[in-house]
Amino acid sequence: MNLGAPEIILIVLAILLLFGYKKLPDASRSLGRSLRIFKGEMKGMKDDDRTRDDRGRQGPAALDAADADRRAQLEAEAVAAEARAAELRARAGRPGAADPR
Repeated sequence: MNLGAPEIILIVLAILLLFGYKKLPDASRSLGRSLRIFKGEMKGMKDDDRTRDDRGRQGPAALDAADADRRAQLEAEAVAAEARAAELRARAGRPGAADPR
């Protein structure tokens, strides 16, 4: 499969006839955007794989410590949210209570 100059010129002419010269810049711009998005997604997938591999190398002890820290943080946030909800319920239960906002 050897493409020479005459074949390339014929291909370019066929593309010009099919799409027209006005639509070619838009088509090439959208193709460039699509390739950029595809390239970014591929890089993201590679980064995800590396992160997953790094986590596996840390060992279960490091993961357990990180999970325990995150669990403690979430529990503290839940306790704070429950206290705030109880406070709002108490305000709403009072006669003549103003809007808490």
